[in-house]
Amino acid sequence: MVGFRTEYIAAGGNRHPAAADWDAVTGLLAYGSDINVALWKPLDAGHEGVFALLCAHADIVNVVKFFYPATDWPPLLLSGSADQTVRLWQVDPSAQHLYSPVGVLQGHAASINCLDVVPGRQVLASGAADATIKIWHLDFKGHQWNTSLLQTIQTSPKFLPLTLCISVAKGDDLLLAAAGTQGSIHVYASKSSRDLTHQATLTGHEGWIRSLAITTEDAQPDSDLLLASASQDKYIRLWRCRQFHGSVSAEDQQLNGNIDFDSLLSNKTHRVQTRSGSYVLTFEALLLGHDDWIYTVSWQRIAGQLRLLSASADSSVSMWDSEAASGLWVCSTRLGEINAQKGSTTATGSMGGFCIGLWSPNGQSVACLGRTGSWRLWTYETDRGRWLQGVGVSGHTKPVMDIAWARDGSYLLSTGSDQTTRLHAKWISEGAASWHEFARPQIHGYDLNCIDAIGELRFVSGADEKLLRVFDEPKSTAELLSQFCGVESASRRALPEAANIPVLGLSNKALEASAEPLSGPRDQSDTDNTWQSARPGDRKTRKSDYPPTEDDLARYTLWPEREKLYGHGHEVSAVAVSHNGLLIATACKASSLDHAVIRIFETIDWRELKPALVAHSLTVTSLRFSDDDCYLLSTGRDRQWSIFEKDKADSHVFALKAKYPRAHSRMILSGCWAPVEAGDIFVTGGRDKTYRIWNLQKAGSELVHTIDLPGPVTAVDILRRLVQATLVLAVATETGEVSIHLLEKETLKIKSCHRLEDQ
Repeated sequence: MVGFRTEYIAAGGNRHPAAADWDAVTGLLAYGSDINVALWKPLDAGHEGVFALLCAHADIVNVVKFFYPATDWPPLLLSGSADQTVRLWQVDPSAQHLYSPVGVLQGHAASINCLDVVPGRQVLASGAADATIKIWHLDFKGHQWNTSLLQTIQTSPKFLPLTLCISVAKGDDLLLAAAGTQGSIHVYASKSSRDLTHQATLTGHEGWIRSLAITTEDAQPDSDLLLASASQDKYIRLWRCRQFHGSVSAEDQQLNGNIDFDSLLSNKTHRVQTRSGSYVLTFEALLLGHDDWIYTVSWQRIAGQLRLLSASADSSVSMWDSEAASGLWVCSTRLGEINAQKGSTTATGSMGGFCIGLWSPNGQSVACLGRTGSWRLWTYETDRGRWLQGVGVSGHTKPVMDIAWARDGSYLLSTGSDQTTRLHAKWISEGAASWHEFARPQIHGYDLNCIDAIGELRFVSGADEKLLRVFDEPKSTAELLSQFCGVESASRRALPEAANIPVLGLSNKALEASAEPLSGPRDQSDTDNTWQSARPGDRKTRKSDYPPTEDDLARYTLWPEREKLYGHGHEVSAVAVSHNGLLIATACKASSLDHAVIRIFETIDWRELKPALVAHSLTVTSLRFSDDDCYLLSTGRDRQWSIFEKDKADSHVFALKAKYPRAHSRMILSGCWAPVEAGDIFVTGGRDKTYRIWNLQKAGSELVHTIDLPGPVTAVDILRRLVQATLVLAVATETGEVSIHLLEKETLKIKSCHRLEDQ
């Protein structure tokens, strides 16, 4: 009777340089998102965005890597986490581009920071914060993956490896380069046995080294290797690894060890000896151009020519090419926020700019992850000869604390501990539909805890700052929703133009249209666009074929603040708006009866209705008005629920109608009302791993059913209408499981239960 599918996933990326990889075979981009691995096809014509989350880790995912161990073996996706494990994911034959866990590597004693593999070889290397590098061997027999630890390398002098790269030397010997919390690169090779031994130390960097990338210079079998290293000292260094075949020439005899290497060339040379041959490592070039830490470097061969991509905290990604005439490496293309408004950088103690940069398989697109957890995508348009910014993906980077639908269901608001409020809506284009972030109404200085919509053009949110803020939709957002989503606002003319945040302020101020020209250099993707102002928050006049980019979201989609609501003595914990939009109920964190009160505000002149409602002794966790606004349900950490009834003669007066002191054996985290057609029915869910169905009667309340679940219940909600005389109840648990329970209207018994799979 009821079917469900994943419609939209908004997942911000983990800001770790190794936490993403773009598969050259399938075009799939996988990245760490908190404890999950998100899957996205950036070049998908339908702009579907993230379509699946892989869930198995218990802590933050720091590194992601695609792996093709052998031509006749299934491809793998590797993920390393702060939970000290490396997970192996195999593509699911029944569903294209979906993966299932098939193995786990355990042995490190601290967070996994880096991984690297060699395609076609069954060996991988992992580095962790326990200052060790481990070499693993994989085997695939009888549809089963078997893993074994080949070697553990203790770094000496001790450093924490942050990046690794492996290359195959002559005779299938392995060369391993490792770097991290030092300014040196350590090179390991198998000299007399299969175990890797330390062979050379490449010095020159003056800061931590965040990324290494190695490639062959050309397609010849004896081609030199080029190693790129990116450091927090703002420089990129290139190193050449040259192979010698043991010929009888005088030069080769000298290079094989008969003279001092330091006197052979002007810069210091390093010899690496493997079981099958000798190599010489020399410094090749120093690339200057970034103004802040460099997090990643990546090689790509385009039309037979090598190109290097670098991503930096200076809010730019750069492409480096070798000039054919001089052989010098120069920056040929620079993308990103190339203006005075870069935002926070490492100089202020926060991670700014871009922390990941990736090439597409064909080298015609690049994707980079910024400090807001959002992905930007640029694609080279051959006809116009420039890079254009396309549709990326975005999401919260810290826990989402609350969500709320607009009253007409036209968009969804979300808010969380990353101190942002985001507006999500469905983009309808040429018969296709996909969800995207269309506005970032609130960028705050405190963690945001709760939110609710006031009609279609306004919302209220509460944060750790002890007050609530009310925001109005600006004309810029109304036009975006109208153009892309078909959402029309009858009162658009009365809306403010846009908003910005004054310097050293927290309140979004309304702005009127400005005619100032754009100052400073423009982003490459906006060369042909007309802007009304260069000030943050001002509205753009241009028309676009795509939803707003991350640059637009962060600078031009703020909502102006209408009102502040005061009264609470601690951080705001819950907020609810009546269905007619006239009343706002709020509560704050509390450890005593004095602070565990519920305050009611009316939305005509924003005054508080006295007295405050008293029933709980600890923090109120949720508030909910009934569909007819006659009742207000509250749940609390004190394990009780309370119901307040509105006075029929005076709609501004509420009185306690019923309460249940020990409704659950542990704290109650959520509550909701059934539709009016079902009667005065409500549901509560608690930490005791149950949700309970109650019937409010004139003489009190009746517990109808108690349903046990595998984990603590963190959220419950009921569809606002009946479906074929059936109540549709959604239940979420602390373990991340979401399920739909269909209840009979008359008996309230469960007819069926459907677990929503994230894939």
